[in-house]
Amino acid sequence: MRRLALALLGASACLAVLGSPAQAQDDDSDGDDSGPGAADVAPVDVQQVSGLMDEILVTEIRDAVRRADEDGSQALILQINSRGAVVGRDTMKELLEDVADAPVPVAIWVGPSGARLYGTPAQLLAVADVTGMAPGARVGEIGTPLSPGGATVDFGEAESRLREGSMGLTEARELGVFKQRISDEGVPTLRSMVNALDGYEENGVTVETTEESVSDDGTPQRNTTATVRLSKLGLLQQLFHTVASPAVTYLLFLVGLSLLVFEFFTAGVGIAGVVGAVCTFLACTGLAVLPVRPFAVAMLVAAMVAFAVDVQVGIPRFWTGVGLVLVALGSWLLYEPLPGATLRPSWITLLAGIGGMALAYIVGMPSMVRTRFATPTIGREWMLDELGTVVRTVDPEGIVLVGEGQWRARTNRATPVSAGEQVRVVGIDGVTLEVEPLEGAAREHRR
Repeated sequence: MRRLALALLGASACLAVLGSPAQAQDDDSDGDDSGPGAADVAPVDVQQVSGLMDEILVTEIRDAVRRADEDGSQALILQINSRGAVVGRDTMKELLEDVADAPVPVAIWVGPSGARLYGTPAQLLAVADVTGMAPGARVGEIGTPLSPGGATVDFGEAESRLREGSMGLTEARELGVFKQRISDEGVPTLRSMVNALDGYEENGVTVETTEESVSDDGTPQRNTTATVRLSKLGLLQQLFHTVASPAVTYLLFLVGLSLLVFEFFTAGVGIAGVVGAVCTFLACTGLAVLPVRPFAVAMLVAAMVAFAVDVQVGIPRFWTGVGLVLVALGSWLLYEPLPGATLRPSWITLLAGIGGMALAYIVGMPSMVRTRFATPTIGREWMLDELGTVVRTVDPEGIVLVGEGQWRARTNRATPVSAGEQVRVVGIDGVTLEVEPLEGAAREHRR
């Protein structure tokens, strides 16, 4: 059972890794590239922003603006892939003000390809100094524009489309969503976004990120001269940001509660209980951030209580079915929708959650709990003096069917009991039932 608990711990760690914020994808730059003259050019900072906009990401963006100013950066690029915000409108309004009033130019790149910028975070495009988007990315679902002090959220003729819908690169470019003129191919890579900053002027200072040169064959080309410094969330910040994603929070909550139920019916506190407590704690931090329906959380907790009723007798019965219905409904209704974002877990996640609960409480949990019982009196007193049917000849050990479950059994007499005959349970020794035949129990068997 320790191996099971360790396996669940490993699975939880994998979920955290799989759900971690996306890394910058750039075929042309690894974050440390610099061309000729880089030593004479101030660097450009890049802050990666991925996932729902929560307090952790808002704080990180503000810190990135401060660091860029203190470290002498020419500009700050926010590489964003976000489907919405889970912070209040007042917090987002303050963030828009901070970006609009930043002491260094702030650029926003919606990338890499396939990235999304939905909800109120998409309004950052209106207050940033330079904006761009990778092919295959989309922006929109901005909702009602905020009115940050000293800044204006105005997308011109594109605003009506952006409020309730989204658009791709071509349409966004035609409607003038971007602050800097970009090519028909958009801004495919991070280096392209760095180059798009070249020539931007603010407060009499011009950003210089590239220089023109001529190749050996006489072809003009542009070389990136600014050093790119990549930044992302720290380990602890990334952990709490990751567990606050809908799928990870949902799965951690189910796994944590299930491990606690399992540990409740075993002797002592083991690794499963500790892992369950950690998973439940992390899941609760996510539930505190995400827009959840309290009654759906209550349904998931009630499902575990229903499962526990049948777990204690080691046989899946009526209450197991009730628990599965509650899990299915609670999973489907757990999250409230956000503008531009569907927080409901994907079908694969729902299948893993609901299917995992069905497998655990119909097949796995009853069997595991039976094997972990160390005394004959915990939860199985009802079996004493019960009648059963022999499934495999008890001579002196075999298998019997008692209630709705099959159990290891041995006869406490010298008389073997053949398959199909009835027996009576007269004692319990660990996970083995002591039985005797209903007829002929006293006769001596001779071979």
